Amino acid sequence: MLLLVTNRRDITMDYVVAELRRRGQPFVRLNTEHLPQALCSMAGYPRDAWSISLNGAVVRGPQITGAYFRRPGAPVVPDTVTDPGERAYIEAEWSSFLKSLYCRLEGRWLNSPTRIFLAEDKPMQLLLAQEIGFHVPEACITNDISCARSITALGQAIGKPLRQAVLTGETERVIFTSRLSGIEDDQSDAMRLTPFIVQSEVLKQYDVRVTVVGKRVFATAIWSQDNAETETDWRKGSRTDLRHEKIVLELGVQQMCVQLVQRLGLRFGAIDLICDRAGKLWFLEINPNGQWAWIENLTGYPIASAIVDELTGSAVV
Repeated sequence: MLLLVTNRRDITMDYVVAELRRRGQPFVRLNTEHLPQALCSMAGYPRDAWSISLNGAVVRGPQITGAYFRRPGAPVVPDTVTDPGERAYIEAEWSSFLKSLYCRLEGRWLNSPTRIFLAEDKPMQLLLAQEIGFHVPEACITNDISCARSITALGQAIGKPLRQAVLTGETERVIFTSRLSGIEDDQSDAMRLTPFIVQSEVLKQYDVRVTVVGKRVFATAIWSQDNAETETDWRKGSRTDLRHEKIVLELGVQQMCVQLVQRLGLRFGAIDLICDRAGKLWFLEINPNGQWAWIENLTGYPIASAIVDELTGSAVV
């Protein structure tokens, strides 16, 4: 039986569920926001001595042969608990329970939560990519105006977040990759507040999203340069008409993509590359738990099927 750890609004997991049902493969979907409605138990040992009973269904540790960690939701505390301190306590305890559960599933994950967390280190990604042989734009991670200027002095540059790209609050905002038209002296104090990534801009023909599942590589050209608003960041503007095209990468590049995912201790990775105007590919970053359903929807790539193959041990090597 496979365990799918996510939330009830995760459309991407719906693709995996559909594939599992098509194959008749037993699974349980754990939408973790519902955990306070469940009955859970976990013995000190052995590793598989745990169970979760929710909505009349019971899943036990020994049943789980593979697991997919996607987008777990925070357990929702019942409205009957009104004291803020008590609510915070309950949330923390459920978080602790989940961490223990995740650890007990090591060796069965597509990507383990621990590996995902470590692989999200963007400076490390740049370092590994360069060591593997990717072309990597000049970059610095800094809150120092002089360091940032060392990159802008080389030519046009872009800035992007080190990790957190969403500003929460009354109006949620996304920080997209943006061109740095110039760094003025009066921006020094603002820059000191937090480090960010400053990187030489690569003039594009198109962006490339490479979805790696095990040793399978699905490459998609995203024609970001067709629209002014998506030139520096194809996500900007949320254009539904952005052209996507299947492409085949050179074997050496495919091997580097697989190697990078493996070096990070993963079996899945969503890699962002750029194809410049001379046809050279440049590495930007890898998302160890990235979205992929829209790629399957637009290209027909069998990504959900490949993920199920990995989870069930039926992947073709």
